[in-house]
Amino acid sequence: MPESELPEDVLSEAERLTRLARDAVDPDEAEAYRSARDDIVGEYEFRARHREDDDVLVLHPDEWVDDDGVVDPTEIDDVDRGIERPLSGTGEDHEWSAVEEYNAACVAAVAEEHGADHAANARAFADFLGNHYVRRIETAGAPEVREFVEEYYPRNAWPTAEQRSLLPESLELLFDAADAEVPEYN
Repeated sequence: MPESELPEDVLSEAERLTRLARDAVDPDEAEAYRSARDDIVGEYEFRARHREDDDVLVLHPDEWVDDDGVVDPTEIDDVDRGIERPLSGTGEDHEWSAVEEYNAACVAAVAEEHGADHAANARAFADFLGNHYVRRIETAGAPEVREFVEEYYPRNAWPTAEQRSLLPESLELLFDAADAEVPEYN
């Protein structure tokens, strides 16, 4: 796929919005996320859908789709133009350095503006997400945040009482640094 066809920032935002739609409790909220995603990829004449069976975001050029919204195999000129992005599980190992660099910058922003306790919590989440899922902060969905809060943090972060009490706020600050909202995980 030519790099200019669907830029990486568009792909990342489409993934984020699809995760938010997937995790939304309110059907109207889910539809709003899907609509925003469709608008973003539509600017590049692409369509998006969430293949729920294996939790994958599927993107393909508009011209592949017939009037009924079904992909017409006779219209597929180059299968490499289609894109599939897993929404759960881990990223690729070779992506780890870039993910860590990005997540570390978000943690540094939290440290600079909000102090050491919030930074320690932010670093714990960045470590969890980067090491277990090879994913950037804003791509975390409710299942990953819940796993962090309920399982990873109490067992692996060794927080002080103050850090523990600040965790929800620390996550808000970290997601703000990544220009995203914390998924509803409770």
